[in-house]
Amino acid sequence: MTRVAFLGTPAAALPTLNALVAANDVALVVTQPDRPRGRSKQPVASSIKAAGVELGLRVEQPTTAAGLFEALSSVPGLDVAVVVAYGRIIRPESLIIPGMGMLNVHFSLLPRWRGAAPVNRALIAGDSMTGVTIIKLDEGLDTGPVLTAQAVDIEAGENAGSLTDRLAILGARLLAGSLPSYLSGDLAPQPQSDEGLTYASKIEKGDRVIDIRHTPMEIVNLIRGLAPDPAAVLTIDGQPHKILQASVVEEVIDEGTWETRSGLPVVGLLDGSFRIDSIQPPGRSAMPSADWLRGLSVQSGQVE
Repeated sequence: MTRVAFLGTPAAALPTLNALVAANDVALVVTQPDRPRGRSKQPVASSIKAAGVELGLRVEQPTTAAGLFEALSSVPGLDVAVVVAYGRIIRPESLIIPGMGMLNVHFSLLPRWRGAAPVNRALIAGDSMTGVTIIKLDEGLDTGPVLTAQAVDIEAGENAGSLTDRLAILGARLLAGSLPSYLSGDLAPQPQSDEGLTYASKIEKGDRVIDIRHTPMEIVNLIRGLAPDPAAVLTIDGQPHKILQASVVEEVIDEGTWETRSGLPVVGLLDGSFRIDSIQPPGRSAMPSADWLRGLSVQSGQVE
């Protein structure tokens, strides 16, 4: 049976871990250290750590490149490692520990959207198509040779959360189908082209701010690309609100203001307007914007 190490952190990595466990000897699971979460700031285990422990697998959480190298080196006869959204750069000395190297399940059609946030950036850019690519990792940033890839259409209204879930399932299926052929030598990775190259940089705090100088479609794409987490932010009447769902509408609203139209809030921009469909006010849970309006004493205001 193939001896595998798995490196991953968020819930999106779970389908691939489960697929590997079903058909291989998963000798090691590597994930990020527990991180403070919520108002209590208590450390919380990653989804992959929780799953690994439940499955009775060995789980390691190295904090340094040397720690990762040590963890991988401690597994005798390691055939291959599989990486899904691990969240750390893997140094060259660790890449060569498994006999057949490391494979990465990447949620884009490489070379488009190499980098940390491919799903977010595809939606923010308004792409109509994305997919999953399985590559053999090399020293570059998602530059390794390609084993296989599959494209999917981005569905109308799909956000980063729902699209990631869909790509996670597709990625697990692609990896399970290609891994045996790769290990037997029947599937040889092919060099990756740089044609159409784009980079999916990490989402920073400033990326989340809704700029009312942008077009309605640009803003709706930003909201889709950041929902449900970390979410795009719009300052409404002096308070930052997370906007989780929105639509382009044909309403005439003064730029920099919002008004209630047909029971829902509509925001006026320099060129057009958009409707807020789902919102999370500061210190509260997400809710339909109609519910938010019912709790207000006003039906219009300012945005910035």
